[in-house]
This record gives sequence, C-alpha cells and structure tokens, in this order.
Amino acid sequence: MHIDTAVVLAAGEGTRLRPLTRNRPKPMLPAANRPILEHVFDALVEAGIEKLVAVVGYKRDRVQDHFGPTYRGIPISYVSQTKQLGSGHALLQARSVVDGPVLVMNGDRLVDAATIESVDTSYAETGHTSIAVIERQDTSRYGAVEVQDGDIVDIVEKPQHDEFRLINGGVYAFDGDIFEAIDETTRHAGELALTDTIELLLESDRIQAVEVDGMWVDATYPWDLLTVAREVLARGRVVESARDEQVWVDNSARVHDEATLQSPVVIGPDCEVGPDAVIGPNVALGRNTTIGANSVIQHTVLDADTRVDPSSTLIDTVTGQDVNLGVNTVVPGGPADVQVGTEVFEDQRLGAVIADRAVALGDVSFVSGSLVGPNARLATGVTVDGTVREGAEVVR
Repeated sequence: MHIDTAVVLAAGEGTRLRPLTRNRPKPMLPAANRPILEHVFDALVEAGIEKLVAVVGYKRDRVQDHFGPTYRGIPISYVSQTKQLGSGHALLQARSVVDGPVLVMNGDRLVDAATIESVDTSYAETGHTSIAVIERQDTSRYGAVEVQDGDIVDIVEKPQHDEFRLINGGVYAFDGDIFEAIDETTRHAGELALTDTIELLLESDRIQAVEVDGMWVDATYPWDLLTVAREVLARGRVVESARDEQVWVDNSARVHDEATLQSPVVIGPDCEVGPDAVIGPNVALGRNTTIGANSVIQHTVLDADTRVDPSSTLIDTVTGQDVNLGVNTVVPGGPADVQVGTEVFEDQRLGAVIADRAVALGDVSFVSGSLVGPNARLATGVTVDGTVREGAEVVR
C-alpha cells in the first residue's frame, strides 16, 4: 500500500551551524538559492506524497511564514515540538495528525524522490518497517547499520572503527504502531531518539534495509553548505527562469554585459552584477544580492539581500541575509582549521562564514576559516581571524 503522508522533522536549531542558525532553523538555511526544506518537500511531492506534516520548534515562524498552508498544492499541517528532546520525541508530536502508515524524513537533509519511492515500495511489498541505507567510506559522522540478507540487524551511532560501510539514510516507512513503540522506548538524558525506538523494534520485527545510491547530502557544519550548493547546482535543482549550460539567471536579475558567469551558477531574483565581475563556478546568489564591479566570487553561497562592493574577492564563502561587504573585501578561501564550539576541525574547505546583518566597512581581509556572528561590525582595514561574536565591533 502506497503511503500518502510524510512527517518531516524540522524542529531543531542546528547548533553546529552557528552563527548562521542564530536567527533561523537549520532547515531554512540555503541549499544554493533555496531553503533546504524546499528541496525536501520537492522530493516528497515528486514521490507522490499527498499530505505533509512539518514538526517545527526553534524559530518555527520562519518555516510557517515561508511555506504557509500548502506547498505545490499539497496541504501542510504544522505541529510543534516546544523542547528539542530528540528525534523520537519530535515524531511523537505528529501523532494526532497521522492516521496509518507514515514516511518520516529529516528536514535538513537533501535526498531525491527516487530514494523516497524505493522506501515506500519496500514497505508496500513487505509490510515491514523500511529504512534507506547508503554506502559511505567514512561512517564515523553517522549512524552505521549492519545488514544481513536485506534486513537491518544493528545500528551503531558514530562508530569509531571502519568495519561498517552502510549508514542510516534518515528516510523511514513505519506503520501506525510507531507511536506506541516510541512510548515504550527508554529515554536517555531526558531525550527520545528515533534510533533507540528502531533498536527496540529490532527485538521483535524485521526491518528492511533499502539500499539507495541517489542524492544524499547532509549539512552538519558550516562548510557543508558549500558541498550542498555544489550538489544542487550539479543536478540543476534550482529555481530557474533562464538556463544556458548550467547558468541560471532569473528574469528580474540584471547582469552587466561585461560580467562573466562561469557555470554552474545561479543568479536569483532582483540580483545585480556589475561590469567585469566574475561569478562562478559553484556560486549561488540569493534574492536581491548585489555584486560590485571587478569582484570575483567563486565556490560561494550569498544569501538574500547581501551586498558586495567593487573589487572584492570571495572564495569558499557563506553569508547570511542582509550582509554588507565593503570595497576590497578579501576572503581567500580554504583549506582551514575551523573552530566550532570547543572543537577544531582541520583542513576544511571554508573561507569565511559571515552571518546575518554583519557589516565590513572596506579593505577587510578574512583569514580562512573565520566565523563572524550576526550584527558584527568590522571597521575599515581590519583582518578577521577566528570567531567574531554576535554584535561585536572590531577595529584596527
């Protein structure tokens, strides 16, 4: 039986993506020029889902205001997880609006419709819980799964050894009894994890492993947004008004005749690109972004209302919304050692992350791997190295 209802878990903050998630939830961060969650909804609609249920929580208004009551003609119900107490707890909030079998997905991970259809087909043919599994060389960041004869027999969160080759893809098909199973799951540190419920189901039920090899991109850390953008651009999953060999330019955008666009690149609505600017490859410009003359933008995601003044160079850069970068801003690109919280990640491809409403007044240089918080103000001529806290003013 085809499953017609999907629950999308979109309540989390995404603390490892700070400072970009200071003002919005992780699923609303850009995957190229559109929110991650739009891509998730697209895949579900294209797979034949007839009802969407979004579990929202942190900054829930950013999700609800963006999507409203329907998406592409499919109704959306919203339920709230007021405290982030785990993925199982999040799914439990949808109990009152789900009747029968359900597809469950994370709202911050890009997959294609074929993956969802494969999981749905497995459930329809077997009647057993079905989970997408994906082959990865490095399983240490994910939940690894052990599979025997097509069935999942064990799940190991973030394994410390390399004997596993398959990971939990985060696309699930459950029957209506999943909510009772969550009720019976033991909490750990006050949280209910969906993987703990699955381990409980393994004691009495078969769980089908559905091996898939389509698009699967996860944004966990700031530099992952650059990988997400590359995948989206490579597959053409953008809002397009005009297209020419992986160059998408919205009809309302203004690109100077002397500017150069190197594919793949997407230029969003109401953008303006000045003369002799070089944009691309792997660049996404969000709505109402302005790029000044003689600037070079490569391998970069600039969110809505960002302004880059003339003669600037941005490589491996991610900005939030309403960022202003003055003349001669320079971000040289990665690799770099990036500090996220108290942990340092070595050799990551990241020039800088510059969060919402940050301002650089001109001739500002960024050391690779820098993170700038919302509303920070960088005075003329400063060099940014490391983390700049929210609202800070940096002077020479």
